[in-house]
Amino acid sequence: MSFLKCVGKCTAVFALTSVVSVTSSAFAQTGVNQLSEAEKRSGWTLLFDGNSVDGWRNYQQDSIIKGWKVVDGALVRSAKGAGDIVTKESYDAFELLLDYKISPEGNSGLMFHVTEDNPKPWQSGPEIQIQDNVDGHDPQKAGWLYQLYRPTVPNWVQDKTLVDSSRPAGQWNQIYLRIAPQGCEVCLNGVRYFRFNVGDKDWNQKVASSKFAKFKAFGKAGNGHICLQDHGDEVAFRNIKVRRIAKDGSVPQPIDGKLDLNRELAFPKLEWDQREAVDENGKLQALRIIELTYAKDDSNRLFAASQHGEIWTFDNNPDVTKSHLVMDMRSEVAAWDSGGGNEQGLLGLAMHPEFKSNQKFYLYYSDADNARSVVSEFTMSKDDPNKANAKSERVVMEIAQPYKNHNGGSIEFGPDGYLYIGLGDGGDRNDPKASGQDLSQLLGSILRIDVDHPEGDKNYGIPSDNPFVKTTGARPEIYAFGLRNPWRLAFDRQTGDLWMGDVGQELWEEINVITKGGNYGWSSREGTNSFGNRPVVAGISDPIDPVWQYDHRIGRSVTGGRVYRNKRLPQLDGKYLYADYVTGVVWALSFDPATKRVTANEQVIPEGTQVLAFGEDQTGEIYYCTESTRGDCIYRFAQ
Repeated sequence: MSFLKCVGKCTAVFALTSVVSVTSSAFAQTGVNQLSEAEKRSGWTLLFDGNSVDGWRNYQQDSIIKGWKVVDGALVRSAKGAGDIVTKESYDAFELLLDYKISPEGNSGLMFHVTEDNPKPWQSGPEIQIQDNVDGHDPQKAGWLYQLYRPTVPNWVQDKTLVDSSRPAGQWNQIYLRIAPQGCEVCLNGVRYFRFNVGDKDWNQKVASSKFAKFKAFGKAGNGHICLQDHGDEVAFRNIKVRRIAKDGSVPQPIDGKLDLNRELAFPKLEWDQREAVDENGKLQALRIIELTYAKDDSNRLFAASQHGEIWTFDNNPDVTKSHLVMDMRSEVAAWDSGGGNEQGLLGLAMHPEFKSNQKFYLYYSDADNARSVVSEFTMSKDDPNKANAKSERVVMEIAQPYKNHNGGSIEFGPDGYLYIGLGDGGDRNDPKASGQDLSQLLGSILRIDVDHPEGDKNYGIPSDNPFVKTTGARPEIYAFGLRNPWRLAFDRQTGDLWMGDVGQELWEEINVITKGGNYGWSSREGTNSFGNRPVVAGISDPIDPVWQYDHRIGRSVTGGRVYRNKRLPQLDGKYLYADYVTGVVWALSFDPATKRVTANEQVIPEGTQVLAFGEDQTGEIYYCTESTRGDCIYRFAQ
């Protein structure tokens, strides 16, 4: 549904009422004009609660006039002469999120650091454009900083096409704005448009060449009101959220408490068999353990896989000194430390549930010679329980990869005995292959296959109860979809819940508990927030909210973890451990399996621990793996 062109006050209000009520019901799951539990804990507040306009007033006035109304949970500019409105409070460093809906041919704006010593707010406050990009009358499109900044493309992106992520008139769009001394940023529907720094050389040059040059105080206040513009057209706003940023750039951690645990090397004496710590050029090589799991044969052995392609096994004993090189796949695996390849390599290791009898294990790796990911089966040697031969490889599945990033790669056997495979969307930026919501593609999904009963020309079978087996045009391997870059998968050994961390693009990191057939939103959503402007794909289910998400002031790359099921540390028992690779924080989520809701988020380690993956032994003890040139990269938590 779209706006009706205004032919008078009553028509405008009627059109807005119709649109907002329909959309509100569609968004009921995410909570319109509500803060998520993570947002509450991390300092976000509502500037509009969907009922009152107490936080706003007209520019240079004490209250808000009748031209602005609350209609079905939206703040609506509904009549001529409504005027520009500003927040009652002023802000220096802050972040803002808001949804807007503009009428056909309509125009509005969002201004910041507005002072009230000029006739008009735009004479002091820079304006992010809000308009209909199809039928609008201004070449400065939605999301542009008017006459100053327009969208740019990051240098690393292969597709250099400028993206217009604005959704059509009559649909909700989301703006993210950050203004801070540490850097400013604008995103439209989750896509970063540009970064800038108020007052630097580039800013001053742009202002000097704009119409704002004659206003000496333009953009210089450093503190002021947030303003929503009346440009004479119908516009509605909702989900207006703000967070103040501290002088050092920090924001509150989204936590309920601190566990204050320490970290310790789990196997401090362990030596890695035949590891080459220095390459042929004399350069130290970092060891990156990407998976740590256990042999399902009661031997109490652990198996560790490096991203370079080595697999080791060793006794699960804190005093162990000796490891055994099970297999070296480095010549077959794409190097993670090559240009742009840090999300490639050996990415997954899973032991067969019947490993004790069949001695089979499975790897997911990026092929060194082809743009593909490979899932393969290997068998341990009959003569040596600590060796396997690369020649025993049976390729189970091959997946074409259009780019080097977002390979996913986590694999795990479920309680049902089937192999689950996490696949990213194919890479680059903004899901260029539109794979996230496309059931005809394997990418952007969690797959579920039967490695024991191949069917037809495939080296695997399709479980008969996979959710899309009978869906025309869908890949029957898909178990769940709508994923960007799942990192990583793990089953809770007690409840059977499948947990996944999904790495975000510009703004949000998320944790999901996976439901069979579930749609997790990418790339129409990132977390619970809108992303891009692709039309909704017909015939697929509505997105499922993550059980937890955090924003990019908290962290920038989630490492999905595991549920702790060991009595050694009672304060962790039953909690899902996860981390952020960039900030090095480790957290513990308490989760109610009955309601499928998080009840608490606690800080385990405050910072400085770049966790690549979490591992598990046969007792439910959880380890975390890092990168180290010395080789000391498997840790556990301690009192």
